Amino acid sequence: MKGLIQRVRHARVEVAGEVVGAIDQGLLVLVGVEREDDRARADKLLHKLLNYRVFGDARGG
Repeated sequence: MKGLIQRVRHARVEVAGEVVGAIDQGLLVLVGVEREDDRARADKLLHKLLNYRVFGDARGG
């Protein structure tokens, strides 16, 4: 299981030519899943993505 975070100016998801989701400027997360991936791997990836430091903070990170 892999996750990719990308800053976007705008993004949308289309299914069969119909827009089912869209955002303006923000973060897009692409997730790749394989058959052998389970709930534990999904939870681990979720934790990593939610705690990933994308923007700087008071500590200069």
